Amino acid sequence: MDLQVQIQAGKHLTFFLGKEDYGIPILKVKEIIGLMEITYVPRTPEFIKGVINLRGKIVPIMDLRLKFGMKEKDYNERTCIIVVEVFINGVERQLGIVVDSVSEVLNINEKDIEPAPKFGANVSDNFLTGMGKVKDRVVMLLDIEQVVNSDEMVSLFDSQQQEVTVEE
Repeated sequence: MDLQVQIQAGKHLTFFLGKEDYGIPILKVKEIIGLMEITYVPRTPEFIKGVINLRGKIVPIMDLRLKFGMKEKDYNERTCIIVVEVFINGVERQLGIVVDSVSEVLNINEKDIEPAPKFGANVSDNFLTGMGKVKDRVVMLLDIEQVVNSDEMVSLFDSQQQEVTVEE
């Protein structure tokens, strides 16, 4: 049994970006919230929409469409934020990811997961851990840790931590 497939198998929260179906392990999901006011933070990457105040905690918000190089889309009543808990530089953090809509929680068995295809050196596919076959559709399984542990995100959290330390 492939260890990577074993790690991916289990319950996933599925969501849409455009017509594409994605899934992240349910254990990484803290909560799903409706869109709320996002405070813009200057000099951040385009895919960082800003921060929200979630019950007294400042949570950075990433637009997953922009992170993946997709065309920006106006937010609507189905747009929501998935708050995930991830490790960035060895510290557990909360991060909100904006998605077009949340679909459902699916249990994806090991036998229904195939390795992510390799598209060549010019395509970053390290954030895909596999492809889940569910009924007549394919769910792209994301390694949300890889998605958020880009250089831009690490430096954003580092500078955010330094600002918090300075203010205390």
